[in-house]
Amino acid sequence: VMDRLGFGVERLAELNSRLVLLSITGFGHDGPEGGRPGYDQIAQGEGGIMSITGTDAAHPQRVGVPIADLLAGMYGAYGILAALHERERTGKGGVVRTSLLAAMVGVHAFQGTRYTVADEVATAQGNHHPAITPYGAFRTADGTVQLSVGSQALWRKFAPLVRLDPDDPRFATNSARTARRDELITLIEAVFADDVSQSWLARLEAIGVPAGAIRTLQQVYDWDQTASQGLLVDVEHPVLGTITLPGPPLRFDGSEAVAHRPPPALGEHDKSVRAWLDMTS
Repeated sequence: VMDRLGFGVERLAELNSRLVLLSITGFGHDGPEGGRPGYDQIAQGEGGIMSITGTDAAHPQRVGVPIADLLAGMYGAYGILAALHERERTGKGGVVRTSLLAAMVGVHAFQGTRYTVADEVATAQGNHHPAITPYGAFRTADGTVQLSVGSQALWRKFAPLVRLDPDDPRFATNSARTARRDELITLIEAVFADDVSQSWLARLEAIGVPAGAIRTLQQVYDWDQTASQGLLVDVEHPVLGTITLPGPPLRFDGSEAVAHRPPPALGEHDKSVRAWLDMTS
């Protein structure tokens, strides 16, 4: 769009060499498919994320939020900060480029290196970790709990809770447990079926095994811990009155809480932006 309007990144850089510009595309600005349009879910699929999300290879699943859009923006913000820092050193701006595809490949983490280093193609594992066992979601008498037995020390604490011998050769090491994941899940859930989720969460906490519930968004927003972290803020909207919005995910030591502005109405800042442009031209 900016190119069509005559304000592409190259033209803007000509007008002001100190400008720091961010360009986010679907699949990159060059390469054999450079300039190809993209939307979040398309990028999730093309970027491999859907192939490792869901229950199995036959049922690829999108992430429940527009993660490609969100991460591309976050990566772009990191790039802008780096470019601004560089401008302080050199006096020159620059162009930062990223894409929805880059955002998805950039979060492959160990799933990506499983292929690039070990030639293993990762697949969807449902709600269980592909390399650590037990680590995932387990059914109880009234719902589901999640837990992570991420070390041998935790395994030795957890095994007796679910009536298993920690030295049983079938499950004595993480590699053995991962090889027999389905069998171990069945054994754990058979024990968990005896009691409700809250009881199991209390027992897991008592022995130091990380665990948690699976909350709805309503339950998250009604949770005291969410409010205590400043993750909900009230703002005054000129039309809707007082509304509650998700708050910033960062907190800075020594900074007091600040008043938050509501999202602007369409065209609300047109005059002020134009006045600023006239003043700086």
